[in-house]
Amino acid sequence: MTEKEYLMQVYQIDRQINSKLEQVMALKELACRATSLISDTKVKGSGPVCRMQEVVVKMVDLENDINESIDFLVDLKREISKLIEELPEVTLRTVLELRYLCFYSWDRITEEMGFSRPHVFRLHDKAIKMLKISKDETK
Repeated sequence: MTEKEYLMQVYQIDRQINSKLEQVMALKELACRATSLISDTKVKGSGPVCRMQEVVVKMVDLENDINESIDFLVDLKREISKLIEELPEVTLRTVLELRYLCFYSWDRITEEMGFSRPHVFRLHDKAIKMLKISKDETK
């Protein structure tokens, strides 16, 4: 894994968490619809209730996955933040923090920092080359 790929993990995990959160919201909407169907009709047998339980179990499992992913994301952000803090120049640290911890676009970084796009790219490349990522971190 390259230094850049290592840093990009944060963004990818964040997107996965957001995707799972959207799935939970969809399941909650489904559960609400199922609840209104159950309450509007007389229940014969255990069909709708069982489906409702299945939806609830899926929501709980997904929420547990989300919590585990959030824990991993927080730890990874902390590791990456410490790694970035080791860089000697503030501008180098800022470029990497804005890109990999705040998920800013290149345009927004250039705007925030007041530099041209090519200059931001040069700073980024320089910062990436200066990072000291151990072999354990890149697995």
